[in-house]
Amino acid sequence: MFRFHRIANFAVKSIRPAIKCNKHDTLAIKCNKHDTLETQRYLLITHRFYSNKKKDDTTCRKTEPIKEIDKSKLNPSDCKPRDLKPCKPPESVVCDRKPVPSLQECPKPNLMSDMPKPDCAWEAAEARQRQRNRLILILGAVLAALSIGTVFFYLRQKNTPVKEKKIKKKISSKKKRTPQKIPADPREIPKDVPYLLIGGGTTAFSAFRAIKSADPLAKVLVVSSDGYYPYMRPPLSKEIWYSEDSQLTKNLEFKQWNGSQRSLFYEPEDFYTKCKDLLASPNGGVAVARGWSISHIDVVARVAYLENGDAIKYDKCLIATGATPKNLDVFEVAEGERLEQIKSVAIIGGGFLGSELACSLAHKMKDNPSLKIFQIFKESGNLGKVLPEYLSFWTTDKVKSLGVEVMSDSEVTAAVPKDGRVKLTLSNGDPLVVDQVIVAVGVKPNTQMAEKSDLEVDPDLDGFLVNTELQARSHLYIAGDSACFYDVKLGRRRVEHHDHAVISGRLAGENMTGAAKPYLHQSMFWSDLGPDVGFEAIGIVDSKLPTVGVFAKATDRDNPKALVTTTDEGLRASSEDEIPEECKKFVAKSDDAQKKALEKRKALSKPRDGEDFGKGIIFYLRDDIVVGIMLWNVFNRMQVARQVLQDEKKYDDLNEVAKLFNIHEE
Repeated sequence: MFRFHRIANFAVKSIRPAIKCNKHDTLAIKCNKHDTLETQRYLLITHRFYSNKKKDDTTCRKTEPIKEIDKSKLNPSDCKPRDLKPCKPPESVVCDRKPVPSLQECPKPNLMSDMPKPDCAWEAAEARQRQRNRLILILGAVLAALSIGTVFFYLRQKNTPVKEKKIKKKISSKKKRTPQKIPADPREIPKDVPYLLIGGGTTAFSAFRAIKSADPLAKVLVVSSDGYYPYMRPPLSKEIWYSEDSQLTKNLEFKQWNGSQRSLFYEPEDFYTKCKDLLASPNGGVAVARGWSISHIDVVARVAYLENGDAIKYDKCLIATGATPKNLDVFEVAEGERLEQIKSVAIIGGGFLGSELACSLAHKMKDNPSLKIFQIFKESGNLGKVLPEYLSFWTTDKVKSLGVEVMSDSEVTAAVPKDGRVKLTLSNGDPLVVDQVIVAVGVKPNTQMAEKSDLEVDPDLDGFLVNTELQARSHLYIAGDSACFYDVKLGRRRVEHHDHAVISGRLAGENMTGAAKPYLHQSMFWSDLGPDVGFEAIGIVDSKLPTVGVFAKATDRDNPKALVTTTDEGLRASSEDEIPEECKKFVAKSDDAQKKALEKRKALSKPRDGEDFGKGIIFYLRDDIVVGIMLWNVFNRMQVARQVLQDEKKYDDLNEVAKLFNIHEE
């Protein structure tokens, strides 16, 4: 049963008045079996029981007020204070109930200094305990420091930048190459010009040639972040590696496939006018400020700002900033260095540049059997994004025959230095240690000035948005790799090839002089995998589209070398993969079945005896309409291809269309 005895005791302690004794009050303390201890003043405490009383219960059960005393009969002198420490009834009074303690029993304040001193030798024990705690603290700090140091060392080793210690010692004096500013004094750069070209590549060269053709007295200022005059890029991954004369390469010259010698630069240095003499030249000219860049443009005021803040006013402006090579995250912190003696090279990328470089380096080092060339890419075969699968497999076999070790369906997940070399980790976990790594995974357009210049960038294709006349504003034109233009036949596009740079630059230059022409030209591109295999293409060339290929046996005249010999010109500018019928039975859903099907399709992609993919035409279809054409080892037929695209017809038999290209002629 429940009782509230503890609650009652707490109430007594809380509300009981202090016991006093003065000349007006007397203290009467009584206690017996039936009465509780009370003061002169009334204090009623109620106890409630919920159980039967025991017969021998001697607990005070009744609380009655003490009768009031007549104060007039009291003599003040008779009131003597009693000692209330401890508060208890007189010895003569027998009470079996514990009295309620007085609130004044504990002296206040209760200080620690009033506590009694311990009897034992506590100082020595406390000193030992403090010494023990100090040792534990020191040991814990040492262990924590070692743990943090171990973790930091592991993370540092794991994320170490790709740098080679031996190379550092060998070329420690070399720094990252920065273009020299010519002229060094920005005051020599004209501050008010009729024509301003931003960028110094192929597009700018083609543009100022068109401007000078339409306006022979034109004064053109080119501001280029490159340290060189405009030069051609395509030979850098092709012909220049086939030269046996090292001095020729150092002079930035190369031999074309037919053996004729040519400079990388479009024009000699004396073709250009010095910046400080441009405005004073009576016949006009072209001046190139090398090593300088434009930070942004005020399109309303027609003012371009140099990186140092100097302003250049213009009447017409062309942005031809081109594109920058992409990089992989694992190589972002790597230093670009050149090794004189190498034994192995890894080329990352299976597109145009990666495949061309792999073939060129293999040819360059054919007399050095100790040199190994590795090509790593995530596609199933070389040029897998543009060629139909069967032709991509055939091309991969061709590249392997040149001595390149091709690693398809692979990606680089890590790169760390190891004994002066680079250790690559592939997506399948295999390691690969090489002396040098070349990253060729595409480009991204240079559109850094867009936001500050209030220019629009295409969210899907990147590049500055322009109309069919390549205009971003009435006085501002954009061409080349950085332009996203509207193709009236194929929709909005952005093209990154040499021919497009030439044609779009030429059109922009003509429009800057008042031509107002739309960009209707279908630009082409080409690639050479050495002197024996090459192709040209036009339109939308994407391996995801359905394709139809028509091939014929090649002759000695059907290769890039024969073309250059004839023309003496190496720069040729002016949906689902289609699977062969016999391969469709291998198509499956599971991973193992797909791998087996891939291997069998590779085997079936090889030409049968007496046949070859020596030359042919590949048609790329969208909604049964030809939107792209590739000429495989077929040259000087690009005008025919343009006409087929222009017609936009649905052909019942593309074999008949292929006859237009005369691929079967001997």
